[in-house]
Amino acid sequence: MKPPPAGRLRRANPSSFAQHHFQKLPAINSLSCSGHNARDNAAELAVGRRAVTAASPWSLSPAALRRAPFTPRLVLPSPNGSAIAAAAGGSTVVAGCLRNASAVGRWLALHGHGTLERPLAVIAAGERWPDGSLRPGLEDLMGAGAVIAALQAAGGAGPLSPEAAAARTAFTGTPDAAGAVAACSSALELVRSGFADDVAIAVEVDASTTVPVLTDGAFSAGTRTYGSPLDGAVHTGPVHLMPPD
Repeated sequence: MKPPPAGRLRRANPSSFAQHHFQKLPAINSLSCSGHNARDNAAELAVGRRAVTAASPWSLSPAALRRAPFTPRLVLPSPNGSAIAAAAGGSTVVAGCLRNASAVGRWLALHGHGTLERPLAVIAAGERWPDGSLRPGLEDLMGAGAVIAALQAAGGAGPLSPEAAAARTAFTGTPDAAGAVAACSSALELVRSGFADDVAIAVEVDASTTVPVLTDGAFSAGTRTYGSPLDGAVHTGPVHLMPPD
């Protein structure tokens, strides 16, 4: 399992967070199609953080989603995780972060992922600098490490690549991983921009037991896990993701 280089904390994994509140969110690959996709799926369209209005209360801000009224289907034009999900749609794709790492680890172990027979790639969805170069981020390293550590704790991982082992150690070896993420440069940038609540949500470690799984082009909250093996499973509909061009 190899987590690639990471990016910025632009969100508390909106796909996994939104899955806790909504039912459907499609993974598509063109921002120009966002409005059409929302209409085609009878869904609401999430807007940018600063574009929230009374008529469009759903946005890429997890805090705004928490305050927004319920909608069963949501198109989320995410600039990083959605693009990766759409590109990897031919594989089993699960959305994980600090908020649901333990649940994701249990789900992966239960389904036999992370073994020699079913190898797993842990991909830290990141962003880039304006010049197109990668912007590394502590938050994605910690998120990847949390998922890997949870998978190992559930008895489902190994052998780890050096990169995966380093990510796991970064998470398990940090006494206060949530505090470290809250104090990193990406989080401070969000705080200075007026989105401190988004940072607070991002560092709610294991606050969610939902495991979003990409199914037929949309993330579905197909499983909610409370222990190992899975118990209390809850089945809901998908959440639609769309990366911009």
